[in-house]
Amino acid sequence: MTTPPNLPALLADERQRFLDQHPRSLALAQAAQQHFLFGVPLHWMRDWPTPATLFVREARGVTLTCADDLNHADFCLGDTGAMFGHSPAPLAQALAEQAARGLTCMLPAEHTPEVGTLLAETFGLPMWQMALTASDANRFVLRWARAITQRPQLLVFDGCYHGAVDDTLVDRDPINGATLRRPSVLGQVHNHHAFTRVVPFNDLAALEAALSDGQVACLLAEPALTNCGLVPPAPGFWEAAQALCQRFGTLLVMDETHTLSTARGGYAKAHGLAPDFFVAGKAVAGGLPCALYGFTAEVTERMRVAKDAAPEGHSGIGTTLAGNALTLAALRAALTHLHTEASYGHMLDLAGRLEQGLNHHIATHGLPWTVTRLGARMELQFMPHTPRDARDVVDHAQPELESFTHLFMLNRGVLLTPFHSMMLLSPSTQVADVDRLLAAFDALCVTLSPGQ
Repeated sequence: MTTPPNLPALLADERQRFLDQHPRSLALAQAAQQHFLFGVPLHWMRDWPTPATLFVREARGVTLTCADDLNHADFCLGDTGAMFGHSPAPLAQALAEQAARGLTCMLPAEHTPEVGTLLAETFGLPMWQMALTASDANRFVLRWARAITQRPQLLVFDGCYHGAVDDTLVDRDPINGATLRRPSVLGQVHNHHAFTRVVPFNDLAALEAALSDGQVACLLAEPALTNCGLVPPAPGFWEAAQALCQRFGTLLVMDETHTLSTARGGYAKAHGLAPDFFVAGKAVAGGLPCALYGFTAEVTERMRVAKDAAPEGHSGIGTTLAGNALTLAALRAALTHLHTEASYGHMLDLAGRLEQGLNHHIATHGLPWTVTRLGARMELQFMPHTPRDARDVVDHAQPELESFTHLFMLNRGVLLTPFHSMMLLSPSTQVADVDRLLAAFDALCVTLSPGQ
């Protein structure tokens, strides 16, 4: 399906509808310009296809109330940060109790050993360290990997997501496979593309070629691509990729910041993979700024050797706020009350219901679209098949249709992610929320169906 010829007119109507419905957000967006660059606390908060930024008054469970007092069924959930719902009661209680007892001391809280036990049981790795964001956790893991292997190169997949890690903000030349400087990254002075290799996802031959010279310290990877659109691994891919890493002495780092929604403990644990490092952020502590990285007993010993061999001084790893008392309290509450089989059972059951409903409407209206699902996370893709790699996504991209879809759904009280049409289910999501989304989606299909 090509872009409908009347899409510009439809989009203009939806933009005006948003402005009519959100005068308070519009006023706040204008007022915030006085003291915030681009009018928002973080510049990519403006990267939504709305004509003005949507300002939030309150978010509870999966109900997001905007500044204009309109309620939205939230399937974006902070782009995974609020995967367990907004302000779950056990988390809010733990934060309130700890806030009265201290926030940060640069010393471990007394329940630190308990949190370590919970982490090992939940995710299956014995040893852990803390960070504030997954970007930081990935930076620290890269330092450890290069230190213990004495290798300079990093390997990532084209289209990957690893936060704001400079080493990963590179592109792949689709013609010759070379690593390129990414032109959108601001203030670049370091030659990161000389030390990072990029290969297509699901391409075992390319992966083997990149590893074969023994210079790659680690493969930093998501179990499924999530930044360019959801791209699942081909059957048997990860088993073979893991074997290649072991064959060439390359450490395997699984970044599950976006794939914790697969199952309790994440994708790697659910599929029997054995990464050397595991990284998670965003949702791991229920949405409070928190990240962590776990590692095997063998890697632990290599880390000790590397640290002992280095002189005293700043290692470039860690910050004074990492592992603070407030974060540990939130993490303990999340691991105890949110990362449970009951939570995931509810999320996965509703995800199946949503996936079935979306596919029903797509088929009924004869639209060449695909729904790709990974656990409680799924994406609507404007292409006739499940994508195989990032290039496949780029070749089928329809950004105007994607923007229209997001704005159309938002104007009918359903919030999807702004970057691509991701939908995430939480333990707070109810059947009525799913039905609300499906009703809005059916209206979207009617509007965009051939002949309309």
